[in-house]
Amino acid sequence: MDSKVQSEQLDFFYGSKQALHGVTLEIQERRATALIGPSGCGKSTFLRCLNRMNDLIPHARVEGRLFLDGEDVYAPDIDVVALRRRVGMVFQKPNPFPKTIFENVAYGLRVNGIKQKDYIANRVEESLKSAAIWNEVKDRLDDSALGLSGGQQQRLCIARALAVEPEVLLMDEPASALDPIATQKIEDLIHELKSRFTIIIVTHNMQQAARVSDQTAFFYMGRLIEMDKTEVIFTHPKEKQTEDYITGRFG
Repeated sequence: MDSKVQSEQLDFFYGSKQALHGVTLEIQERRATALIGPSGCGKSTFLRCLNRMNDLIPHARVEGRLFLDGEDVYAPDIDVVALRRRVGMVFQKPNPFPKTIFENVAYGLRVNGIKQKDYIANRVEESLKSAAIWNEVKDRLDDSALGLSGGQQQRLCIARALAVEPEVLLMDEPASALDPIATQKIEDLIHELKSRFTIIIVTHNMQQAARVSDQTAFFYMGRLIEMDKTEVIFTHPKEKQTEDYITGRFG
């Protein structure tokens, strides 16, 4: 199985505060990998290193190395816009643009300079189908995306991320703001999408990690404590800290 993402001794600093300490891991292609751990343990910081979202934070800096398909993401000549096309992101709270449903999904294509109307229409339809929301919105593509329910908005944001055909999809607690039914739809979607995309999901919900992921990485205090197949992490973790967290002794 090929690794899609690799980090080597990755450190991350917000000014003088170190948020990640020497994180070394490999993430397999076309698998779902869950990052778990208590709040403030570095999961989201690591996730945002992968598409350099942390670049937008003043005084943030990275040491160590991070590779996508063997290419150093932090190399001086890397095109960050192209990187973010390859590494899409879905945030904790749905963040549709105040535009129509159609234009939300078409947005990334237009930003990338695509003008062919037929191509855009096909990509919008394909992406909405991939995000399992097409049947709910196909007759209202010209309505505002802000009129959708929270769960629908989050699936729309997933469709928007998929429209530019990324290779990796980052999900930062994508269901934490949603009700159980909407959450189930997002989880079903992750199962369907991981045959085509490499998915990395940050979640506080350990049952969710167990349900959706193939691999799980446990972070604590900015360090990677353990990473293994999900069933191993949840049934036979090697580290006592992992076991304590999973059994609810802390966190």
